[in-house]
Amino acid sequence: MSESSPPHRIIVTGATSIVGQFLLPKLAYAGYEVHAISRKDSSNPVKVQKNIFWHSGDISYPEQVPCPSAIALVHLAPLWLLPPLLPVLDSLQVRRVIGFGSTSIFSKARSSNLDERRVAASLAEAEEATRKLCSEFGINWTVFRPTLVYDCNQDKNITRIANFIRRFGFFPLLGEAGGLRQPVHADDLAHACVLALSRAETFNSEYNLSGGETLSYRQMLAKIFHSLGKPTRFLPVPEWVFNGAIRVARLLPGRQGLNPEMAARMNTDLCFTHAEATEDFGFSPRLFLPQWNRADLTHYGGQMQK
Repeated sequence: MSESSPPHRIIVTGATSIVGQFLLPKLAYAGYEVHAISRKDSSNPVKVQKNIFWHSGDISYPEQVPCPSAIALVHLAPLWLLPPLLPVLDSLQVRRVIGFGSTSIFSKARSSNLDERRVAASLAEAEEATRKLCSEFGINWTVFRPTLVYDCNQDKNITRIANFIRRFGFFPLLGEAGGLRQPVHADDLAHACVLALSRAETFNSEYNLSGGETLSYRQMLAKIFHSLGKPTRFLPVPEWVFNGAIRVARLLPGRQGLNPEMAARMNTDLCFTHAEATEDFGFSPRLFLPQWNRADLTHYGGQMQK
């Protein structure tokens, strides 16, 4: 191992992400020297504290990323950015990698929307490239595929739904909205990283990470209404009206990612067992109990559901 690589130094890419805000303090508390890499300003998401060192860099250009020598990398950025990083990591003697994909690799593979199919294909290609390159370099890899990720703050799913409800007092539904969901909290995903880092059972494996509760889309929405202290009010909307509203919304800034497939998925089951993760490293996610830390939720544009 490189002489500049202490036994507890870890690199985190995509450090200002939804999972990163929980992961960095956990790693530091566990005694790791954390080197956080992000294109964003590091002054806001996670307080600067002992054992956390920030580096500004765009991992789209791996050769320019200021990576220190380390024993492990936790990759929180899009998974397709990981394979080009692996040769650099190999030169730094990194021999442990955890990367985050998504269960969208399955749920969007046959989507009628071309962009969604491309995302699913990119995830599949990234997983395959990660497996192949890590095998060549002798790096122990783990890929996590979370379901519907939330943190009741900056997520693009649950918080956006809550913002809509706070603003209008209702939520539109397509059909019965009976599709099953398993929201998983970003803090539980961060904990999964800490648990799996040194567990040999997780080496060279992939895991679906779902939440601790399975509920219908309608039930999930009802919990969000309740968490906001608002009466549950649904507005049934015909499919043609829903699709027309989405086409109009796409004309607004920040709404280009909307598509009719998102509404149709209200009635599609998106469930994945995390039993293997529980067996191999004790993954035990919480029930879906959204809690809001601020009186005024920040508004986020774009898609409202995964």
